[in-house]
Amino acid sequence: MAEILKSACPLNCWDSCGFHVTVENDKIIKVEGDPSHPITKGKICGRGRMLETRTNSPERLLHPLKKVNGEFKPITWNQALDEIAFNLKEIKDLYGSTAVLHSHDYANNGVLKNLDQRFFNGYGGVTEIYGSLCWGAGIEAQKWDFGDAYGHVPDDVLASKNIVVWGRNVARTNMHFYEKLLEARKNGANIIVIDPLFNATAKIADKYISVKPGMDGILAAGIMKEVLRLGLEDREFIKLHTQGFHDVEKLVDSLTIEKISEMTEVSIENIQMLAKVFADRPTSTYMGLGLQRYKNGGNTIRLIDALVAVSGNIGIHGGGANYANLQVGQSFDIGNLTLSGSKTSHRQFSIMKQAEEVLAAVNPEIKMIIVTCGNPLTQLPDSSVVEKAFSSISTLVAVDQFMTDTARLADYILPTTTSFEEEDLYYSSMYHHYVNYGPKLVPAPGEAKSDLWIWTQLAERLGFGDDFTFSRNQWLEMTLQSLADKGITLDTLKERKTLELPVKPIPWSDFQFKTPSGKFEFTATYKGELTLAVPDESKWSNPELAQDFPYNLLTIHPLRSNHSQHYHLFPKAPQLKVEVAENIAADKQLKDGDLVRVWNKRGEVRGSLSILPKAHPNTINIDEGIWKQFGGSVNSLTSSRESDNGLGSTLYDCLVNLEKIT
Repeated sequence: MAEILKSACPLNCWDSCGFHVTVENDKIIKVEGDPSHPITKGKICGRGRMLETRTNSPERLLHPLKKVNGEFKPITWNQALDEIAFNLKEIKDLYGSTAVLHSHDYANNGVLKNLDQRFFNGYGGVTEIYGSLCWGAGIEAQKWDFGDAYGHVPDDVLASKNIVVWGRNVARTNMHFYEKLLEARKNGANIIVIDPLFNATAKIADKYISVKPGMDGILAAGIMKEVLRLGLEDREFIKLHTQGFHDVEKLVDSLTIEKISEMTEVSIENIQMLAKVFADRPTSTYMGLGLQRYKNGGNTIRLIDALVAVSGNIGIHGGGANYANLQVGQSFDIGNLTLSGSKTSHRQFSIMKQAEEVLAAVNPEIKMIIVTCGNPLTQLPDSSVVEKAFSSISTLVAVDQFMTDTARLADYILPTTTSFEEEDLYYSSMYHHYVNYGPKLVPAPGEAKSDLWIWTQLAERLGFGDDFTFSRNQWLEMTLQSLADKGITLDTLKERKTLELPVKPIPWSDFQFKTPSGKFEFTATYKGELTLAVPDESKWSNPELAQDFPYNLLTIHPLRSNHSQHYHLFPKAPQLKVEVAENIAADKQLKDGDLVRVWNKRGEVRGSLSILPKAHPNTINIDEGIWKQFGGSVNSLTSSRESDNGLGSTLYDCLVNLEKIT
């Protein structure tokens, strides 16, 4: 008999939805939204619904696999774990524990996915990756400005007179905020979208501003210049609660408004209009992740933060420089889970440059890579170098549910469970402040095992099994113990399924910032001044490159897949689509459906052309995440350079050329 059970979405995105999951005969039948969830209210996206297909797919990996003479052969769990543990022990004895690289990302947002760190810390400490392909430059930037990256609670947008959505297509990536925008607009709010692409969010805006990719920070500086020229700045906030304002004044004086308009390809009239919008408080700003994926990405977020501060929109209802909300994740006792103090060795590689660092590593060389929660062969930039690096080491282990591009390269594949086959807690670090409970709903197929089971078994073989002698219930209680005095316990969460976490609904309303000075820092205490930096790959910094490769390539999130996770599950095999601005199609006499080649010095991809209405001139988009078998990865084109602050990617800082294939 079918029953409907409450669960939660594990995908690492803005919304972290509540689910109603239909289960019959130990099988997931359907995934729908939970109408009682306080934020998501019964609406979920196609990526969430596809978790049913993901769980039931006949392509699931069901047994441990070992590559023998170039072909995968099923082996027992005992053999797989014994051999991997033997290799780990031998590597540690001969070369030290940092000869192992743990390559991971955040495909699954379950709290207990952090237990991989506990394992590697107990092993002695490995080579870890730092930074983020996704949002790292912006997080670091806001830490320089505010001391941390906090956002307003969802309902606060309803207090905004003006809402600026900057580089964030919430209709695709944050559908419940999109619903809030519709409500705010109905209540009389003025919505402005700033983006190189005229997207679904722009369609509901009162005003759409098209900006040259990578020039958002320069635009923010131009708007500040106009705010100051018109005398619309919040002098009291600046005087009492900020540091380094005189540096901002000098900075915006260094360029004319005409030059800013030329560089951003935004009209002077629109810059002046935006200055008045920001001064017409309360104005809220909601930034996307794409605009910080450039060499100048951290500085871009800092300039937008500065604009929000100068205009007096910090710490007030209906305001805010909303980029992320790390205070949500800070509610949990992750440090207790990971036992970071137990490691005795430590080395770090940049997530962006981990391939180059693997190839160049000495003292020790990398002998083994273990991949969890990610598909680096598809998702890391400059993918030809990634393939070379991951092929160069002695042993590659992939923990996954499917035969991804990375898994195909592995020596061992360990099949793991989906979220409906294990118990965990889920939350969003980017939008709302509720934690969701995800129970185990169905048994895992074949011999698939949870990540926790895998780490426990390996820890026992390596002599630190005592670090893992807890039940899953005890692990979850450990995670929540810092919240017990606020009435948030595992029993309560299991009963209610969703609980509100104790966050500040309006960050910085007391004007007590977490910076060294205790103030908002236009000039960061240790990191220096704002600059008018531009992307590395642009006519302003590299005119010769721009001459050969005149088009800006964006690689935005796909509509139906969470990064690379779902492409292979589509009813119809996906095809790489090359979306181009109208001027490119006109200049090259191209039409929808033409087969085209997109290339630069790093690589090339081929796909079917689609013309984008109202996209910024000379802009191309190819959705990221598509697998090699479907024409990807688009990351054969992207650069592995790091952002200006070293913690973000430069995936959008990419010039290409295009031609029709005849």
